[in-house]
Amino acid sequence: MKSDKSTLSAIRKFLVEYKEEYSFGLVLLTLVGLSYGLAPLIPHKVFYEIISPVLDTAIITVTLICTWAMIRHSDGIRVRNVQAWIMGTISAIMIAGVTYRMFVNAELLPAEGTFAFDGWEMVGGDLLAWLILAYPSELLNPGWLTMKNSLTRILPVVVLGAIDMFVPWDLRWLLALVPVVWVALLFRHVHYYRRYAEENYGSVEQTDEKWIIRYLTMVLILSISYIYLCFSNEPTRLFTQQWLMLFVIIYTNDRIIFHSKPWIENAEEEEEEEEEEEEAKIESNADYRAMLEQWMKTDKTYLNPEFRLLDLRQVLPLNRTYLSQLINAEYGCNFYQFVTNYRIEEAKRLMTEHPEMTMEDVAKQCGFSSARSFYRAFDREVEMTPKEWMATQSE
Repeated sequence: MKSDKSTLSAIRKFLVEYKEEYSFGLVLLTLVGLSYGLAPLIPHKVFYEIISPVLDTAIITVTLICTWAMIRHSDGIRVRNVQAWIMGTISAIMIAGVTYRMFVNAELLPAEGTFAFDGWEMVGGDLLAWLILAYPSELLNPGWLTMKNSLTRILPVVVLGAIDMFVPWDLRWLLALVPVVWVALLFRHVHYYRRYAEENYGSVEQTDEKWIIRYLTMVLILSISYIYLCFSNEPTRLFTQQWLMLFVIIYTNDRIIFHSKPWIENAEEEEEEEEEEEEAKIESNADYRAMLEQWMKTDKTYLNPEFRLLDLRQVLPLNRTYLSQLINAEYGCNFYQFVTNYRIEEAKRLMTEHPEMTMEDVAKQCGFSSARSFYRAFDREVEMTPKEWMATQSE
């Protein structure tokens, strides 16, 4: 019974935490399904001569604009330079493909009743998928995106395409599933990204974790759509993939250009700072805990939305590794949870002593970056909303 309650609690927390993300995914998946259902109603000639060229032109135009914007607004941020390279490469691939169809192959798509894509065409689709996934790969693992690591992902796909030409078995299904596998691997890294943020920052809303989940969800749906695209005989099947890819590119680049530098990119700078320090030897965790709690009580530094683990060095002579170990050992939680507990207790005090305060004011004064993050944190930790908690206090 106890296990069932903990499972239900975990499910509830997940639904609360990622409500917007899975709702977004369901809506987009529904739109893709409707698009595939309606696409066959488009006259083939209209699609070949008007709709598909317009969508191709839109993708090329947007990627070229995004390439220019990323270069102009790179601000020395590596992931933006990576994205500029990605957008430029996609533009070149799209231009080459359109040029080939215009001057070499008059038919835009295979005729109905023939198989959709051969192995090498699918290898090209996988390489395009890798370009789309390069940005989150670098963001989730700063410095990971190198030529060597890229080749470890790309070469097996090329080899598989070559083998497909000489063996009697149809290996195209494996090629079609490659993008889905890549997305799944990146979803796994979101956990480590989140854990790093929670171990080092008092607020995690700006780490882009939820946006990355939404981005990967879009690419996962794009990959599932790609599987249908590879094996469908419907001539207008490319319509959904074209508008979906255009949507992903616009949505992604808008966020990247207008979002500030993600915190996790500062990891390298912080590591360099720590190398210059002498590693402190822990004499007594109890003494450090007493010093920390007294400091938190008197200075209330947790009220600063940008409060970081390294700020604890103002009172404790420890580097980041020891600070993180101290929080985990003494409080059984990470730094984000440690700070959130202080903020929630402060929120309870304010709501009790000043019931006239709005939730927005309470969130702001307690160090939460927004009222939404306050509601989510309170609901997650207390398992009821702030208003529900206030109602229990007045009973």
